[in-house]
Amino acid sequence: MINLEKPYTGKYALDHLGFRPFFLAAGLFALVSMIFWMGIYQFGWLLLPSTYPPTFWHGHEMIFGYAVAVAAGFLLTAVKNWTNLPTISQQPLLILALLWFLARVLPFTGLLHIAAVVDTLFLLWLSYEISHPIIKAKQWKQVALVGKVALLIPANIAFYLGLLGYWDAGLSVGLYAGFYILLALIFTMGRRVIPFFIERGVGCPFEAKNDVWIDRFSLILFLGFAVADVIALTFDHATAHFITGLLALAQVPLHAFRMVGWYHPNLWEKTLLWVLYLAYGWLVTGFFLKFLAVTGYALPWVALHAFAIGGIGMMTIGMMARVTLGHTGRNVIDPPQILIVVFLVLFCATFIRVLNTWLVPEFYGEWILSSQLLWITAFVLFVWHYAPMLIKPRIDGRYG
Repeated sequence: MINLEKPYTGKYALDHLGFRPFFLAAGLFALVSMIFWMGIYQFGWLLLPSTYPPTFWHGHEMIFGYAVAVAAGFLLTAVKNWTNLPTISQQPLLILALLWFLARVLPFTGLLHIAAVVDTLFLLWLSYEISHPIIKAKQWKQVALVGKVALLIPANIAFYLGLLGYWDAGLSVGLYAGFYILLALIFTMGRRVIPFFIERGVGCPFEAKNDVWIDRFSLILFLGFAVADVIALTFDHATAHFITGLLALAQVPLHAFRMVGWYHPNLWEKTLLWVLYLAYGWLVTGFFLKFLAVTGYALPWVALHAFAIGGIGMMTIGMMARVTLGHTGRNVIDPPQILIVVFLVLFCATFIRVLNTWLVPEFYGEWILSSQLLWITAFVLFVWHYAPMLIKPRIDGRYG
């Protein structure tokens, strides 16, 4: 048993809190899986079984692999702070992370049924570990977050039912449902933490404004948008496409208004603030591009990657960078300078994948390759500088 009252003198701390193994796993997986995807897409590498469509593998692993790992690390750490109760640590934490890792590896062996079981068990266990302290502490306001994580379980099951041939529509239903559940989680956490970080990071008295009616209305609109788009993309339903476009357009001014209320010019001086602000901007852009896609002025993949790379990618790497600094005893006000490069490289990857492929399509293949290489570069730099922080103990000698 670790004595939390005494300074921690061990050499390694990977099993202390959820952010450590899962942020490290997310960073490594982000670059390795993109190398695999680049090899599959650009050079025809035959890594997957013939029954697993590569584009669906790429989408599934970015959602249920990379993004879920970030969410796991963030929530397992945040729940401990919210409830003041211990969350999973030490050997059980490493076993949970190993379960996540096995679910990522098994598809390459062709053992897709086992992969489905392992991936589902991981999400079930994760949901329990997040929900148990919240329920014990009776923090019912956090239940919505637990619910979003739990909803990933049926979405993942639907995906595997499609992959394994039991339900033809399952592939699309599971993939897009998982994507929008994850976006809902990002919006919920972004609404909480971005204004909080801005208020405390701009270096002067400032109140980041939030409107309760904007919060409620945007939640209802997003739910309708997500359901309509899953139906539209799965069944190519004309009415669902029309509703998706209208609901996407309606959300642009709502989220833009929210960003105006959060804005302070000093945020551009703080690396860990502007990355989150720009990420949220890409999410708003994604809604507008989705409207253009429905009306025929843009391809669907343009909006998808605005959400995925710019929104989810930049938001998650920004959150990992900040949480790691704060929970390893470092100064979040003075982050490593390399983060400026990391975030700008990822921004360029988004810009190329979204706008260049749309506006200059004659170089489509070159743009895709450039975006992939920039993504890999960003995460190589992130892992190189952050892996030691995640593996080694806190610099202040505390356990955690």
